[in-house]
Amino acid sequence: MEEPDTTPPSPWKSQIEFGYQSSKGNDDSQSLNGRLEASYTAGQHRHTGEVKYYLAKDDGETDKNQLSLNLQSDYKISPDYYLYANFKGLNTKYSAYFNDYTFSGGLGYQVSNTEKLLLEVEFGPGFRYQNPNLDEIDDDDLILPETVQEPIIRTNVRTSWKALSNLTLAGEVTVTSGHSNTRVDSEVSVTNNITEEIALKVAQSQQYLDRVPPGLSNTDSVFSINLLFSF
Repeated sequence: MEEPDTTPPSPWKSQIEFGYQSSKGNDDSQSLNGRLEASYTAGQHRHTGEVKYYLAKDDGETDKNQLSLNLQSDYKISPDYYLYANFKGLNTKYSAYFNDYTFSGGLGYQVSNTEKLLLEVEFGPGFRYQNPNLDEIDDDDLILPETVQEPIIRTNVRTSWKALSNLTLAGEVTVTSGHSNTRVDSEVSVTNNITEEIALKVAQSQQYLDRVPPGLSNTDSVFSINLLFSF
C-alpha cells in the first residue's frame, strides 16, 4: 500500500495570464495583455502582489499602454478580521492621469472564507498622488491641471464563487474617494479550468473617475480573453 502524502501545502501560489489579439484587413489592430500574481500565506500573515500590463495599437499607432501594480499585506487578528496595508499604482499615457498612486491601511472582514465562496470587505484611510495628463488639457482649460496630493478613504469588496468544480466566478470593486475626485475600479471574471494548472479566463475591467480633463472619457474599459497558468 502507498503511504499517504503528508507533505504540507506550499505557502506560495502563483498565476500567469497572457492574451493576444491581431486583426488585419479593413481594420489593422493589435492588443496584448498580461498579468502576474504571487501570494504567500503562512500563519496569520498573507502577502499578495499583482502586475498587469495592457497594450493596444490601431493602424500602427499606440492608443493604449497601461501598467498597474497592486501590493498588499494582511495580518489576521481574529478568525474573521484582519489588518491590511495596500499600495496600488497605475502608469499610463492615455488616461486622465499619467500616474495614479494610492497608499491605504485599515480593517478587513471575511464575510465568508470557504473553499466554495470567498467574500472580503476592506475599509480604511490612506493617501493619494495623481499626476494629471496635461497633454490633453488646452491652454484655456482650468479643469484638473493640478497635481493631486490628498488624504483618501478606500473601500474594497472582493468575492470569488466556485460555481462548479471547473468554473469560478469572481469580482472586485475598489472605491477611492478624496476631495478632488472619486475613482472606482471594478473587474468581473469567469475562469474555466482546462486542467489543474491551465484555465481559460474571460474578464471585463473598468476604471471610472468622476472628474476628468475635457476631451477625456470618465471610464476606461478593457475586455480580455486569456490563458491562465497556475503553479
